[in-house]
Order: sequence, then C-alpha cells, then structure tokens
Amino acid sequence: MHTETPRGDAEARLRDAGLKVTAPRLAVLDAVSDHGHLDAEAVLARVTGTLPGTSLQSVYNVLGALTDAGLLRRIEPAASPALYESRTGDNHHHVVCTNCRAVADVDCVAGEPPCLAPSDAAGFAIHTAEVTFWGLCADCQREAAG
Repeated sequence: MHTETPRGDAEARLRDAGLKVTAPRLAVLDAVSDHGHLDAEAVLARVTGTLPGTSLQSVYNVLGALTDAGLLRRIEPAASPALYESRTGDNHHHVVCTNCRAVADVDCVAGEPPCLAPSDAAGFAIHTAEVTFWGLCADCQREAAG
C-alpha cells in the first residue's frame, strides 16, 4: 500500500484544484495547513524559512489563488486582518476572543446546517452562513480572574 507524503498530498490537491504546482503555492499551503487561523503576515513568516525573499504581495497572491480554488478559506472577523484556514468544505463557524483576538472553530450550531435556512432569504439561494461568536477565551478569563 502506498502512502502519500504530506508534500505529495499538497501537490495532488493543487493539481485536483486545477492549479499549477509551484514552490510558493506548496509553501503557503503547508504554512496554513493545521495551523489554525493565520493572517498574511503570519503566513509570510512561516514561508520565508523555506523560501527566503518571498514578498508579502506574493503571499497575498497565492492566498487568493488557493482561496479561489477552495483549498483555503478566508474569514474576516471585525476589526481584524483577513485570516486563512485550511478547514474547508463544511459550514463551520468561529469564536473570537474580544481581548486577545484568538480564533477557534465552532461546528454548526445545531448539527445539520439549519443556519443555512434564514427566515427570509430575500430570493437568494443560500450556500454558506458565516456566524461569529465573540467572548473571552479561557486564557483571558483566567487572566481577568487572577
């Protein structure tokens, strides 16, 4: 039985999405995969270790291409830079700490996506709902209590 390496998997994911396999795309995909929610500057910091000289504009271009291809998801919490994550293909939501701005995933509130059935869709065919919960994360709660 053949087991693909993570790099081989990334190459296959790029090809399956109709994208050319390039070093910057592989590096950005690797930087975002399994690292939570990163802004472009955090992605750049991870990428420059393997691709020195990479520009922030190049990272934005790759993030855009990967998002357009459905390999990454872009979220935009209020008063925060855009964040990118590798969890795609489901309709999960997010919780954001109002103090430190930490972000975590939250599965759809009631299981099957009832959040996709608003009381009045104004004629729109709904395919995604973005729900953001706001509150204090566990670390900030401990800090506030201590």
